[in-house]
Amino acid sequence: MKHILALALCTASLSMYAQDHGLEKDIAAVESKVIEWRRDIHQHPELSNREFKTAEKIAKHLKSLGIDVQTGVAHTGVVGLLKGDHPGKVVALRADIDALPVTERNDLPYKSEVTSEYLGQEVGVMHACGHDTHVAIMMGTAEVLSKNKDKIHGTIKFIFQPAEEGAPPGEEGGAELMVKEGVLENPKVDAIYGLHIGSYLPVGHIAYKPGGALAAAQRFVVKIKGKQSHGSQPWGGIDPIFVASKIVDGFQSIISRELELTKEAAVITVGKISGGVRNNIIPESAELIGTIRTLDYDMQKQVNERMKEMASTIAKAYRAEATVEIDKGVPITFNDVDLTATSLSSLQEVAGAENVHLIKAITGAEDFSFYQEKIPGFFYILGGKDPNAGPDEHFPHHTPDFKIDDSGLQLGVKAMTEIALDYLDRSK
Repeated sequence: MKHILALALCTASLSMYAQDHGLEKDIAAVESKVIEWRRDIHQHPELSNREFKTAEKIAKHLKSLGIDVQTGVAHTGVVGLLKGDHPGKVVALRADIDALPVTERNDLPYKSEVTSEYLGQEVGVMHACGHDTHVAIMMGTAEVLSKNKDKIHGTIKFIFQPAEEGAPPGEEGGAELMVKEGVLENPKVDAIYGLHIGSYLPVGHIAYKPGGALAAAQRFVVKIKGKQSHGSQPWGGIDPIFVASKIVDGFQSIISRELELTKEAAVITVGKISGGVRNNIIPESAELIGTIRTLDYDMQKQVNERMKEMASTIAKAYRAEATVEIDKGVPITFNDVDLTATSLSSLQEVAGAENVHLIKAITGAEDFSFYQEKIPGFFYILGGKDPNAGPDEHFPHHTPDFKIDDSGLQLGVKAMTEIALDYLDRSK
């Protein structure tokens, strides 16, 4: 409640900062390019830490605008630096550039037919989370701002980040590696902004939340050791697949019976179960892989501890053994309350106050949070759903049918452009 009150008071006092910078013609002129870029990137997606052609396309465009460009950051990241005609602070704008191992099912003229290898398997590759729109919006924003350096009181750093979906096993990547390699330094960044397209939010709308906006995400692996036996004689062995099913069930009781869900939401999802080679053999071992989502660090600690206790105890009850490995994962995406408040008027100016919505926290995760651990940051949601579609006519992110309406991209350029200029204007 105190965050909401602070937000309202601060927004009221700072609404004057949402200025009309007279960029409508430039933004309108770049819209067709943004759509073309987005469709080309969608048709040629690349997996995390392998975004070579995407990075090349971005770097070529930024260089054509006279922007100083650094490539090869965190493997395939691209960073552009645009200095305004007036001195001031440094603001960063971030877009993620990687795609997912998903085979597209849409019937689009720019449908992805790319295949690649992921974890030893041949997979389809698709921008099933909208990162193609993020790249195109940022490329358009860079073009508009490069033509209006006289309106920039400071410096704008464009961060095109690889591997938001997570680096391949054994590799570093994403926002964490970009921070490690100094992307927030030289020059030192004072604040950072990012957006995410939403297939569930209609075009023309923007959603936001101060404080904890998106969940922390952790990957876990449960390894279960049993005893192999003939499938017709289960009493001769210890069935790790049976034990795995009990552990999956037990994990859900942590969420439903142990956590104070009126405080914050939490999720444990098992996304992969593996074990065995044929129908009539009880295998020696089984493995569970999944994700944990939390919006409170005390709850995260509780979940981590109870998962390890529960898996071990359940396995022991059935004469098996189980170990649980949980990585540190991605932190909570925490929107700086003051920055959110001062930026809200910019979003209301470009989208209309009636189209900017305060929402509850989302259990999805974003490694944008690694930047927010170092500097104030604000991350918001941009509508991408066809405005003529019905309330249930959208497909979730990370699915083969995921689809975004191109008509929402212009608002993305407008929002990012204005939010950056307004921030620098407030700081001069």
